Amino acid sequence: MNRDTVPLEEAMSAIIDYRGKTPPKSDRGTWLVTAKVVKNGFIAEEPKEYIPSEDYDTWMRRGLPEIGDVLVTTEAPMGQVAAIRSTAEIALAQRLILLRADSTVLDQDFLLYSMQTPAVQNQLRARATGTTVLGIKQSELRKVLLPAPALRIQQSVGRALRAFDDLIENNRRRIEILEEMARLLYREWFVHFRFPGHAAVELVDSELGPIPEGWDARTLGEVAENFDRKRVPLSKMQRAKKQGSYPYYGAAKIFDYVDDFIFDGEYLLLGEDGTVVDGVGGPLLQLVKGKFWCNNHAHVLKGTAASTRRLWCALHAYPIAGHVTGAAQPKITQANMNRIPIVVPDAETSKKFDEAVDPMIDLWFNLERQNGVLREARDLLLPRLVSGELDVSDLDLDGALV
Repeated sequence: MNRDTVPLEEAMSAIIDYRGKTPPKSDRGTWLVTAKVVKNGFIAEEPKEYIPSEDYDTWMRRGLPEIGDVLVTTEAPMGQVAAIRSTAEIALAQRLILLRADSTVLDQDFLLYSMQTPAVQNQLRARATGTTVLGIKQSELRKVLLPAPALRIQQSVGRALRAFDDLIENNRRRIEILEEMARLLYREWFVHFRFPGHAAVELVDSELGPIPEGWDARTLGEVAENFDRKRVPLSKMQRAKKQGSYPYYGAAKIFDYVDDFIFDGEYLLLGEDGTVVDGVGGPLLQLVKGKFWCNNHAHVLKGTAASTRRLWCALHAYPIAGHVTGAAQPKITQANMNRIPIVVPDAETSKKFDEAVDPMIDLWFNLERQNGVLREARDLLLPRLVSGELDVSDLDLDGALV
């Protein structure tokens, strides 16, 4: 099998560099894909930024992106890649270079996966400059050598790895639907008070305004346990030893731990640094299950007088952004967080809601576990397939991974 390489610039039909000035931002308009949402082959949906739609043609005058194009981050972080999969109109921010393969030389999917291999990533780092922040110039990126086996081999490798990514993406979309269903049900029951049997229940005054009789007006600090006080910062060396294979959450890669052990169970994470949620200003909000690390830029909560899952729904329905303070560095303090109002229903309504929502969230967590297994398998196979260590020349992928 011929395993020749080719300089990146000789295998492209288009190299479009979007680095330069930052485009004007707006609250709505055309989605602006930035370097921070390009990761591990995918473009993350959040945090979402926009430019005015009327500025699109001016900003994108260097060339319009197409489905299948590969985006490469040039710095902060450097070397992350993703393929454009959506037909939606998008603008591309600075610190991104778009790669479009010459189909006579390189398969587009093969390009995506070869850019993620250790061999290519090592070349990117070797050609990068900078001490605190690594960055790579377009002139250096063009010189990176890519593997270039026969096109039929490239297509087989691309199809095999794409099958994993398609399953991961399908599961991700299902998770989004399940999350939305849980949040909508909470709003219907606990914001609009259209819960089962609501017609027979009167509304009474409370600190939160009118609420159903028999319900309580509480605060987050009264219905959840906060684990912030137990966390102890780790040194860089300690973090390296303790990180392991568990996921981490928070704004920066600074691991903390609780009494010398990682978190294990179901928790609600509330970011303190103004990360975007659902396209509006507000802290990071995430429901997680299993073993994980969390840094000191996120509050770690577990429900006491209300289930942790119901608190996740409640905080999605509440305008948390109003509790964020600070202009230069937005932050939600523990004191402000504890003051967030929470409505606590009667025991029967609580039970009915949990019975309705728990199967949705259980399926969501199961799909996340599936995606973890799929990513591990893909990451294990990716360098071996691209390098030719595993021969796929005779592999029939029709019906595979279905």
